[in-house]
Formats: sequence, C-alpha cells, structure tokens
Amino acid sequence: MAKRSKSGQDRLDDAARAGWLYYVAHNNQDEVAEKMGISRQSAQRLVSLAMRERLIKVRLDHPIAHCMELAQQLTEKYGLESCEVTLSDPTSDDPAIGIAEVAANQMERYFKSKEPIVMALGTGRELREAVKQLTPMNCPQHKVVSLVGNLAPDGSASFNDVIMRLGETIKAPHYPMAVPVVATSSKERDIFCAQKPIKSNIALAKSADVAFVGIGEINEAPPMLTDGFITQTELDGLIAAGAIGEVVGWAFDNDGTIIKGETNSRVASVQLEQPPSCHTIGVARGNNKLPAIQAALAGRWITGLITDESTATALVG
Repeated sequence: MAKRSKSGQDRLDDAARAGWLYYVAHNNQDEVAEKMGISRQSAQRLVSLAMRERLIKVRLDHPIAHCMELAQQLTEKYGLESCEVTLSDPTSDDPAIGIAEVAANQMERYFKSKEPIVMALGTGRELREAVKQLTPMNCPQHKVVSLVGNLAPDGSASFNDVIMRLGETIKAPHYPMAVPVVATSSKERDIFCAQKPIKSNIALAKSADVAFVGIGEINEAPPMLTDGFITQTELDGLIAAGAIGEVVGWAFDNDGTIIKGETNSRVASVQLEQPPSCHTIGVARGNNKLPAIQAALAGRWITGLITDESTATALVG
C-alpha cells in the first residue's frame, strides 16, 4: 500500500512543531530532527516553512504552540521522559479522539527502527483506535507482546485487544496473553501464569523496550465493568478500598499506590514496575479519566503521556 501523503494542514502542524522546538525551546536542527523522528534536512525545511508562513513572530502564532507549552509543563511537573498534547474537541466524548493519531505516529517511529525492538501493549479503546491508524508496514524484526489478558470470565475475547490487529498490520511476530484479565482465584491465576507459553510471554513483556498502555478510570461504570471483566460486587469492593484507576487491570488509589487484595490478588496481567523498567507511555484523555491519569502520574506508573489540551490544562493546574 502506498504511504499516505500529508495534507497541507498536517505539514503546517509539523512546521509549527519544528518552529517551536527551534525558536522557543532552543533546540538546534539536529535536536529538532531527533525529537521529531525525521532527517536534519526535513527539520531544516520545516523550520523554514514555519518562518515563511509567518507561524513564527514574537511567539508561535499557531494553536499547537499552547499544546507544546502544556507538554513541556507536564514533562517538568511529573518528570516525564516524553509528553505530547493534542488539540481538544470539547463537544466530543470519544476517549480516543486526537490522541489515537498521535499514539499511532509514535508507534510508527519505533517500528521504523531497523534494530529489533520489543513493544508491549495494554488494551483499551484508545490503543485500539491507535492501531487502526497505523500505516501497514513490514517489520519482521520486531516483536509485539500483550501486557494484559484478552479473555472475559465467560471465555469471550476482549473487544479492545490490540495485539492480533497490530501484528497483522506491521507483519511482525505477536504474542497475546490468552488468559482472563481477572481470574476467579489467586490459585487459578498462578496456574494460568505458570503455563509455559504464558510464562514465556510474560518474560518477553518484561524485556520490552517500550510500552503503550491505556489508563482506565474506576467509577460507577468503568470499562473493566462494562467490558465484563469484573462484576458489580468486585467493583464495589475496589471503590470501597479507594481505587481510582487502573493500568492493565492493576488498580491503584489517588496516590498511585496499588490496592491490596480485591481483584489485584487475581489479576493475570503483567504487573508494571514503579517506576517502569522501560519507557511506558500512557494514552488517555477526558474529564472522566482525569483522576486516574493524575494517580498514574503520581504513582509513576508511566514515564510518558499522550493526552489532549483540556486534560493537560487540568493536570498542569
């Protein structure tokens, strides 16, 4: 399939980003190229375009400039390795709008590497939509592995599991976690995770070079409940224990501290380290997710963030 060409607006966005990095953040052209994942010549052309289109005056005269400023503030406030902020559509309740495209772009930058990498992924609507945005590629040198089980208690597959689609899109070896997100008992979870294929996949996930994860909210109707992975009784127990959010099924409180007991004693997903052992990028936006995102940042569950302008503004404040 031919590579999709960039629209004029996309190229202006890239020029605005390059101009901001060069003139406002004081990066040289080599640094601009590295941070944008492009050649030095492309970076030079984009900086020139920013000047030619008068995006650069006393300050960057483009709406994306505010997003970049927010990303810088979030990076400094939470000690992040990376942060990208997109423009917001305040009328939309789509959890993936805007951020899915950015996540797809970041994934593609990793997949363009000729050196083999292992990418680990969580699940959720945001990552599902990001994978849909990926350009088909041929990447047999890479591996993609799931961090989370893809089965509900009734044995049905998760609608938001992304590993199979991703593996097909980039033609890379892919390793799903064919276990329930939450087992019926800790003993059952241990039996599942002791199986040789699952044990091997867990080890592969722990060796990942980069991970992309969704950040789930825990409230009256979280995805964990509506997708059938936990019951109402289990949700009530989590809320009573102070749970506010989850990453790959592991629930944590306002401070990002993992909840003791409850469903956490039966989660079959790979448990992320605090701080993570690899660059772990959270992909999430929206007022309903704001407490969970704040808690994930506070608990250092993630080292990178992709979000939108309104969410970032609230996080900075």
